[in-house]
Amino acid sequence: MHDYETIQYDVDGVLATITLNRPDRLNGITNMMMRELYECLNVVAQDDRIRVLLFTGTGRGFCPGVDLKLSSSGERQKPFSKQCFHITSLLHEMPKVTVAAINGACAGAGFGWACACDLRYATASATFNSAFLGVAISGDMAGPWLLPRILGATKARELFFLPNKFDAAEAERIGLVLKTFADETFRDDVNAIVEQLAKSAPLAICEMKRNFVNAENMPLRDYIEVETERHSRTGSSADCREAFLAFVEKREAKFQAL
Repeated sequence: MHDYETIQYDVDGVLATITLNRPDRLNGITNMMMRELYECLNVVAQDDRIRVLLFTGTGRGFCPGVDLKLSSSGERQKPFSKQCFHITSLLHEMPKVTVAAINGACAGAGFGWACACDLRYATASATFNSAFLGVAISGDMAGPWLLPRILGATKARELFFLPNKFDAAEAERIGLVLKTFADETFRDDVNAIVEQLAKSAPLAICEMKRNFVNAENMPLRDYIEVETERHSRTGSSADCREAFLAFVEKREAKFQAL
C-alpha cells in the first residue's frame, strides 16, 4: 500500500483511482504533490493488473494549477524536478486508458493534465482556463502539444493566447470534454463509463492504447506495420476466442488477466 500526503491512490480490481487531495486549496499544486503524483503514475504504468486509471480531485476543485498563495514560501521557491513535468507523458502514454473526471476548477498545469488523459468528463459546475499568460508564464505540461490534437491548432492558440475562464457547457461544445453531468450524479455517471472500460479485454485495450500513441508519432506505412502485428496477436488470443463465444452465447465475456 502506498501512503501519500497530497493525493489518494486506490485500486479496485483492474481500476486505479488517483485523487488530488488538497481540498482546502482546490487541489492547487505543490512540490510535494508533483513528486507524489509522478511517483504514483509510475506505479500505475508498471502494474499489469490495471486497465483503467480514473484521475480526479477532492472537494470543489479538480486542479487550478500551482498554488499561487505559496509563491512566496520556501516550498514554492524550490524549482519543480524536471522529471515531474513528465506527469503529462505518463498520463498520455501509459498502456492504460486514462479518464479525467473534472469535478471543479481546471486551470494551468491541471488543464494540461486533463488534456493528457484519453477521455475527459466534467461536472456542470466545472470551469476551465489555460491561465499561464495571466501570470506571465509561457506554459508547461505540454498544452500546446496536446490541445491542437483535441481542438485544432487555431482554437488551441486562442485558449492559450486569450486565457479567459469558460464553463463546462462551452468545454463540451468545443469538444474539450466529451460530456458534462449534473454535479449530484457526476461520480455515478463517470463510474458507469469507467466500469464499461474495465470490462474490456485487457490485452486488446492495452494494445489499442499503444496504437493511438504510436499513430501520433509514426509515418502511416510504419504505423500500419505495427498495427497489423497487434491485430494479428490480439485476434489469435484466448480473449478474442472468448469474446466471439460470449457473443454467440449471448452472455458477458470472461477475460483473462494479463
